[in-house]
Amino acid sequence: ARALGAGFRRRFLRIGLPLARPAIMAGTAIVMMETVNDFGAVDYFGVQTLTTGIFTVWLEAGNAGGAAQISCVILGMILLLVVLERASRRRMRFHRMSRTDHRIERVTLTGAVGWMTSIACALPFLAGFAFPVAVLGNHALSSAEGWLAPGLGEALANTFLVCGAAAVVTVTASLFLVYGTRLSGREGPRMLLPATTIGYAAPGAVLALGLLVPLAAFDNALADGILGMTGWDPGLLLTGGVVALVYAYSVRFFAIGQGAADAAVARVAPSLPMAARTLGQSAGGTLIRVYLPLIRGSEATALLLVFVDAVKELPATLLLRPFNFDTLATRAYEQASLEKIAQAAPSAILVILVSLTAVALLARQMMSTR
Repeated sequence: ARALGAGFRRRFLRIGLPLARPAIMAGTAIVMMETVNDFGAVDYFGVQTLTTGIFTVWLEAGNAGGAAQISCVILGMILLLVVLERASRRRMRFHRMSRTDHRIERVTLTGAVGWMTSIACALPFLAGFAFPVAVLGNHALSSAEGWLAPGLGEALANTFLVCGAAAVVTVTASLFLVYGTRLSGREGPRMLLPATTIGYAAPGAVLALGLLVPLAAFDNALADGILGMTGWDPGLLLTGGVVALVYAYSVRFFAIGQGAADAAVARVAPSLPMAARTLGQSAGGTLIRVYLPLIRGSEATALLLVFVDAVKELPATLLLRPFNFDTLATRAYEQASLEKIAQAAPSAILVILVSLTAVALLARQMMSTR
């Protein structure tokens, strides 16, 4: 294009922008899905959305059917978004012209353009992270009462418990599923594998509602059966504890574990597991002795990503948590709802610190694999 006389603006509009379209559309879809999933911010500012409508109709009006109808509307919107994006691309295909990565030519910006570009790049960080953290830090350090609150340590322990369990369950289950699909060699399971990632597109409130209704029915039937056979009432074994919450986290973030496991397993040369099987290793032995040492970096990355996302998950936690069970996210939300910003700040700061620690470990893992 440059050899044909196209300037910078024309090259960007005719070549760069169309080539970036898949990434732009994917990013837009993710932002829209995360916006639909958000509950804490819109509820705090009093903005009525479909997600807040689920809580209002279900918890305040006691209308589970109406909440389910709203959930179906949200799922329909997400499905329509995906279909429209696919239809807009129609038969367009995007290819790389070379297998090697070329260093992008660096353009030096000076004067007013350079300053404006620097401000534009720094603005998302300043407005989206630095300024809010500074405000929260000011509230958190202004009083020691929030840090000495009796429920803060318990909320921190609960967060590590359920989020850590969900991360382990998600990564383990996704690895077994991907490995089993690859081992079977059949096209049917491989075609159905992407369906396991639909939970990531569904908002947490929708997912919690869809899981709670059947789990509660099964839980009640199980408790009645045990009571009838033994005379002992076990209570609600699934929805009365953290099992339902861990299950919801696993379904919600299964796409992360499945994507990491699928990419990692695909990078293993087929000759390695074939050699192991030739030497008498079973399928399980091949997974443990061949695959795990080669993919443990990717699995550790997926473990951290699932953990960080689970720490921040609020809607599903509010709906599925047991009584008197708080995580850092729910504690910060409850205190903020009562306009107790100083008491909410320590929980919010701890959420940020836990997430940043996991991200730092993730960055270290990525640097070590280069």
